[in-house]
Amino acid sequence: VQLQASGGGLVQAGGSLRLSCRASRRPFSIYALGWFRQAPGKEREFVAAISWGGGSTYYADSVKGRFTISRDNAENTVYLQMNSLKPEDAAVYYCGADEPPYGSSPRSERYYNYWGQGTLVTVSS
Repeated sequence: VQLQASGGGLVQAGGSLRLSCRASRRPFSIYALGWFRQAPGKEREFVAAISWGGGSTYYADSVKGRFTISRDNAENTVYLQMNSLKPEDAAVYYCGADEPPYGSSPRSERYYNYWGQGTLVTVSS
């Protein structure tokens, strides 16, 4: 499956952005999905994940209460709503997809079989 991430841009601290990641293959509903980010000079880190059925979501402590992951299976798209953005949220954001049989740890990069190309988020202070 191919993943196309979009929605990044420049925003002031305290602002909001919504990232989207659209998949090329159906049925989209079988994929567990996640967002990771990588800032310059840092390792890629987990941000948020959502189960294939949408019933379970997972967040990094650093974004909990500010970011929301959701999915629209009819649109083959997973979203990351980011509110109250901070300068430390600036990074390239990547979406990942895992297909059955699912791994055991959606917070791990190794859980995901497919990755999008990334979308850049810049937060000015």
